[in-house]
Amino acid sequence: MPDDFPTRYDPHEVEARLYPLWERRGDWTADAAAVREGRRRPFVVMIPPPNVTGALHMGHALNNTLQDVLCRWRRMCGDEVLWLPGIDHAGIATQAVVEKKLLEERKTRRVDMGREAFLGEVWAWKRQYGDTILGQLRRLGCSCDWSRSKFTMDPDLSLAVRKAFVSLFDEGLVYRGARIVNWDCALETAVSDDEIEYEDRRGKLWHVRYPRADGKGFVVVATTRPETMLGDTGVAVHPEDDRWRDLVGTKVRLPLLDREIPVVADDSVERGFGTGAVKVTPGHDPADYERGRRHGLPVLVVLDGKGRINAEGGAYAGLSREQARDRIVKDLEERGLLEKVEDHPLRVAVSDRSKSVIEPLVSEQWFVSMERLAGPAIAAVKDGTLSFRPERWTKVYLDWLENVRDWCISRQLWWGHRIPVWYDADGAPAALLEDPAPGALHPRTGKPLVRQDEDVLDTWASSWLWPLSTLGWPDRGTEDFRAFYPTSFLSTAREIIYLWVARMVMAGYHFDGRCPFDTVYIHATILDGKGRRMSKSAGNGIDPVDMIAKYGADAVRFSLVDLTTEGQDVRLAENRFEVGRNFMNKLWNAGRFVAGAGGDRPLPRPPEEAFAAEDRWILHRLARTVEEATGHLAGYRFHDLARTLHAFAWNELCDWYLEIVKPRLEGAPGPAVLWTLRECLGTLLRLLHPAAPFVTEELAARLSLLPPGVSSLGKASWPSPVEVPGGAEAAAEVALLQAVVTAVRTLRSEKRVGEADLVDADVRAGEAEAAALRRQEAAVRRLGKIEALAVGAGVRRRPRSAVAHLPGGVEVYLPLEGRIDIGAERERLAKEIAKAEGVAASVERKIGNADFLARAKPEVVEAERARLAEAAALRDRLRASLADLE
Repeated sequence: MPDDFPTRYDPHEVEARLYPLWERRGDWTADAAAVREGRRRPFVVMIPPPNVTGALHMGHALNNTLQDVLCRWRRMCGDEVLWLPGIDHAGIATQAVVEKKLLEERKTRRVDMGREAFLGEVWAWKRQYGDTILGQLRRLGCSCDWSRSKFTMDPDLSLAVRKAFVSLFDEGLVYRGARIVNWDCALETAVSDDEIEYEDRRGKLWHVRYPRADGKGFVVVATTRPETMLGDTGVAVHPEDDRWRDLVGTKVRLPLLDREIPVVADDSVERGFGTGAVKVTPGHDPADYERGRRHGLPVLVVLDGKGRINAEGGAYAGLSREQARDRIVKDLEERGLLEKVEDHPLRVAVSDRSKSVIEPLVSEQWFVSMERLAGPAIAAVKDGTLSFRPERWTKVYLDWLENVRDWCISRQLWWGHRIPVWYDADGAPAALLEDPAPGALHPRTGKPLVRQDEDVLDTWASSWLWPLSTLGWPDRGTEDFRAFYPTSFLSTAREIIYLWVARMVMAGYHFDGRCPFDTVYIHATILDGKGRRMSKSAGNGIDPVDMIAKYGADAVRFSLVDLTTEGQDVRLAENRFEVGRNFMNKLWNAGRFVAGAGGDRPLPRPPEEAFAAEDRWILHRLARTVEEATGHLAGYRFHDLARTLHAFAWNELCDWYLEIVKPRLEGAPGPAVLWTLRECLGTLLRLLHPAAPFVTEELAARLSLLPPGVSSLGKASWPSPVEVPGGAEAAAEVALLQAVVTAVRTLRSEKRVGEADLVDADVRAGEAEAAALRRQEAAVRRLGKIEALAVGAGVRRRPRSAVAHLPGGVEVYLPLEGRIDIGAERERLAKEIAKAEGVAASVERKIGNADFLARAKPEVVEAERARLAEAAALRDRLRASLADLE
């Protein structure tokens, strides 16, 4: 073994040395010319841009590991891979961070600074902290083309955003109007659905008496938000609700404000909620907004941008939402209009930035008309142009698009792409691709333009263009756009299928006429060990950077790949990373073993007759492993990939092949065994390289396993299965060896024969199987710790022998006489049998109890049945073991 081959694998030393080398050499820089000239086919992945404020969390680590696995694999397959990284300016999140920093450090608010000075502070913050997450992706080992890294507010991307807006404006697809939006009263801006969290809270249900206008009693309305009743413009009941049917078309008087409002019938009312009569507040509830539209009810907004009651609230004007609620409840009670109050659970929408309760309210905003844009995006899935993996996520995508509502794209912020609309003195808008010169005239009215719109665009209004803008659009003639658009593959989270994926597809078709990618992979959601979503507030998150520091990047990557069953939620506890670490150490030790045996130098392939059965077997299994691994990657079956490679490396190569050939490696090993070891390990390292790039690269270099002229394992070709003559026959022979050795080991364990004790073993088998076992007798005896081995069709079971039945009629007998204390073992087994019988009888009684079956939950009954089956199986095994001693 070379003297410089460390005993232990040091991931941090290797990672710190290799990653800068790969990046410096430009190993991942995509060559557009290679695609244009037809030398390579493109494979293009756009990283879902993380927020500039973000730090790497476990979801990022999983998603980017999966993307990296595919990108490294496709490079090894000969594709020209572009994996384009970048970050999102994250308007509301970034503004909130900088505002908080200024307030804490300087006691200054943005309104005191003015827009331009504040934006200067944000850009300074971005320059200092904005690339943090990209550095963390480097630590994970991501093979991005960093030379093409983008930021959503880069000048070229900002131009694309403006071009898209102006085009939509000119087509009449962007308009300004009053619609109900999610409003953050603390940040004083509209926010998108993905910027909202939901909290379960204990609330109240107030039953309020609305006096009938004809003076004949009351309609009792149940509400969880009495403060918004100031904006009521109707009361709704279900048309088939006999309690209120006669009141439909009449009017009631709004308590406290004494305004007459109509009673309307609407199918959307839940008859079981409260009294079955609900207030209709179109200005402050999405469902009421739609009800109001159906019935032509006026829209009243009674809250201002700060969440205070405005002039529409009469005597309550100026009060906060909370103050108004308390005052209104008190006034209702004093006037005898509060019938009762009940405890009521609430699911409250909260801003994920300010933690303020979201206020639905009608606000004047900019919107994109979505119905026309949605058509081609729907067709893309239905005609097979676009596919989702797993396929079930197609429904989420289509459900949203087929019921799409207009998109509010304006935000009352300063950080972001300012809306490129200017107004003349009369308020007529004009959308312009370039900032107008001083004194410029409105292109339609001819009047001077006097001001620009104050709002900025929703962050998604830039990220929906991400595949287009990062490659040069609106200039379709750029080298990158011609070579790499449309892209190939997108991996993302289920939460943004409609917020981002669907919008990118719409943008791709509308602005270029093509789908921006052909496959969308929805990765698993990572939960904690108890099945809860990880979050900072819950304190149950696991920091991937900490895990990399503790276990190494490859261990983290492999463990995440291993967890990734297709689209299912996965539970993650820190000890799961020990699987990856242990596997990396196993690979390292295998490499040291091969080097120590003299397998660290290239060898010519020996003639076929030099290969033993075990060599042909492992080479046959290697070919199957190559086939399976390639199929798993092509089908995005990441967990299956990890399991296949782990099983071959750990079980077949290390646990069996290395153990079988150890005698051949003593002294001067023959060329066949060394060549086979190098072939297996070299191919395995290439198969594992996409998931574990560092340890595989290091081992390949130390063992001289890189092909001639290839500087890195990532530039080596992906293996193809190589058939070996006699491989199938050798596989059958070694499978029989394994089965017999495993049977002997199992019988030893069950019968409590000492692990180090030599035993006799008798095997009754047919002629072909017996011949195979005789050829492998030395290995069977050594691995099974067998002193005397009898094999043949005439072998008979000796008295007091344990037996194992194998496929093909093969039986393995383990004589126990003289190996264990027969009497003591009988006594022990009798006690265990009695115990198992007692458990089985107890469960049988419980399951036979009709009262238990009636009261217990189905899952409890099923668990008891499983317990009974387990106890019965144990009882039967113990009885068989006792019979062996007769």
